[in-house]
Amino acid sequence: MKSFIVKTWRTLSRPSVHISLGVLTLGGFLAGIIFWGGFNTALEATNTEEFCIGCHTMENNVYQELQETVHWKNNSGVRATCPDCHVPHDWTAKIARKMQASKEVFAQLFGDLDTREKFEERRITLAQHEWDRFSANKSLECKNCHDYESMNFDEMRPTARIQMKQAAERDQSCIDCHKGIAHNLPKNMDSTGGMIAELEQLASNTKFTNGEEYISVRHLPLYEDKSLANEAGLLNPASSVKVIDQAGDAIQVEVSGWRKDKGFGRVIQEDFGMNIAVASLLKESSTNDQIIEKFERKEDDLTGLPWQRVTAKLWMKKEALLDDVQPIWEQAKQSYQTNCSVCHTQPDEAHFDANTWPGMFNGMMAFVNFDTDSKALVLKYLQKHSSDFSDGHH
Repeated sequence: MKSFIVKTWRTLSRPSVHISLGVLTLGGFLAGIIFWGGFNTALEATNTEEFCIGCHTMENNVYQELQETVHWKNNSGVRATCPDCHVPHDWTAKIARKMQASKEVFAQLFGDLDTREKFEERRITLAQHEWDRFSANKSLECKNCHDYESMNFDEMRPTARIQMKQAAERDQSCIDCHKGIAHNLPKNMDSTGGMIAELEQLASNTKFTNGEEYISVRHLPLYEDKSLANEAGLLNPASSVKVIDQAGDAIQVEVSGWRKDKGFGRVIQEDFGMNIAVASLLKESSTNDQIIEKFERKEDDLTGLPWQRVTAKLWMKKEALLDDVQPIWEQAKQSYQTNCSVCHTQPDEAHFDANTWPGMFNGMMAFVNFDTDSKALVLKYLQKHSSDFSDGHH
């Protein structure tokens, strides 16, 4: 065997006697074309929906779920196939993804997911892998179709429009807010049980009086003018505002707090040094001196960042505001206790301070199906009941 290998190597490495360099070059070129064509043909064959549902695990589970969503059938007649969402379009990223997928093939061949029960048991892990990938590449596959620059913001509802504009400014990953839109969510990723709807029902009875303070139950659009034509930003859930004027179905409110005196200062926080968001303004409004009144400045000893106390006078609709925060805290507490104990016993509210809770809470969100309003409301509840506001500091 050794002699055969040595003889073969000598033959291959020996200069050609009977074949010209031109023929060898042409032959190598043609062989390269055949190899490259074959490679790409095989590669593209694995980028078809037929290939993806070739195993019963995909066909009987996620493929069936896809057919019940807007990505399968919609008014525009544009359908997203498996590769559109799960295979990068860029060639280099595509090859890297194919290499990663070799582990999935191994799992399929050895029966790790050969029953519905096994698939459901591992659904949270499989979903988390994809969510992590989408977060890392800023949902590149989504943006091949849903490009921020191509969106018609004017056709969106006010709250969605402002949130999407802010997401576009940050080039935010779509998956941060949109999970479970093409496939079922993992079991135990419970929803909030209609928490926001119940609070809005209570808020429908709110009577507004000038000089009184009211608390929001969800994200609410803010406007620069009483005609509610010029959008200014969003009021966060569980945030307090003071009514200073009224005009029909609109109220002028005073939003008070602190903001980092750096950049455009778009986010108004509840208090100095605490990242408890009250409102998030659009860039134009955050720099409008007709809206923002500025007061004293202070430097945060911990971060070295300068902060400034501000008041913003803005307009909003008479909706989704309560004159008592207690019903909000009761609903948020119940939602936290119900949803955030799926994988472990959740920490006590006072176990972390207000600035630590956002990072901890975001880690929990991978396992919970909270909509944007509910997520912000429960986080505000945790921050407002953190060690900063508790007698028994941890």
